[in-house]
Amino acid sequence: MSALIAVIAFGVLVFIHELGHFIFAKIFGVYVEKFSIGFGPKVFGKKIGETEYLLSAVPLGGYVKMYGENPDETVQDSLKDKAFNHKKLYQKSLIVFAGPLFNYIFAILLFWFVFIIGVPTLKPVIGEVQKDMPAAMADIKSGDVIVNINGLEIKSWDDMAKIIKVSANKPLLIKIKRGEDILEKTVIPQTAKSKNIFGEDIDIGLLGIKPSGESFIHRFGPVESFVKANEKCYEIVELTILGILKMFQRVVPADNIGGPIMIFQMTKDAAQFGLTPLLTFVALISINLAILNLLPIPVLDGGHLLIYAIEAIIRRPLSEKAKSIAIRIGMSFLIGLMVFAFYNDIMRIFRG
Repeated sequence: MSALIAVIAFGVLVFIHELGHFIFAKIFGVYVEKFSIGFGPKVFGKKIGETEYLLSAVPLGGYVKMYGENPDETVQDSLKDKAFNHKKLYQKSLIVFAGPLFNYIFAILLFWFVFIIGVPTLKPVIGEVQKDMPAAMADIKSGDVIVNINGLEIKSWDDMAKIIKVSANKPLLIKIKRGEDILEKTVIPQTAKSKNIFGEDIDIGLLGIKPSGESFIHRFGPVESFVKANEKCYEIVELTILGILKMFQRVVPADNIGGPIMIFQMTKDAAQFGLTPLLTFVALISINLAILNLLPIPVLDGGHLLIYAIEAIIRRPLSEKAKSIAIRIGMSFLIGLMVFAFYNDIMRIFRG
């Protein structure tokens, strides 16, 4: 069942992306010949109106075939007003940009739903206090509940951890609930070495406490959920772009690059843990799909947008030869990247 869910989730992401291209193409009056989920031979197809809707054999993507989108395609005079390559530059740009945009909007909607149904969250209840650490020296005990730090209300363990980590060697006024009593403790987190998500060494603050493991479902109202969903998506965009830069700087190993096999496996694993982890992971992949498609590589959406930007600057279309060379370079790079990603996926399988 989890494998089936993974296949469906991947198909939904592809559908959302292509739907963006399709809708904006229709808005600007482009003749859409085909809308396919998957590549290769047709498994199922049905023509509705002027568009043939397809389910194809290779479920590794999808495409929207627009009339006149290929540079060497002959366009009939009677259909020029419906041909993609005869549309204005801003219209073509919006049609191309709509795919990544829809993936990003879809991620916002998924996170919005996740925050509404509720997120499993650790309570700020102390389970263990380590000896000779700042918390122990301040007489903080197991079972204490952290309710406030420096005037900020603490609702979860994560709220507390974020403050402590950035407060090394800085005094914190902590309010603690112990039984029916509210106690105030002034504690200075000690500096400790740790690693960030990119494996880089960083300094953080530590009190020497561990959570009790008690948790609750933290639910938010519709408006607050929408705000938090946008914040979460923006945070993921920042981390993803930074991760790509770190990869070029060789801070993050290139073997972290994964392909469809890894995405399928991780989606399947997320599905086994329940609805919230699954929706969260699908939203993460949707944002990554949007960002990767916007990379300025010919063949990808970002490559097309780069060409349109150049044409807007020079105020004339690029020569067909220049576009053809760019597409060949982009295709070679993309094929090489896909081969490398598949290699990493296969090696991960062998390594278990």
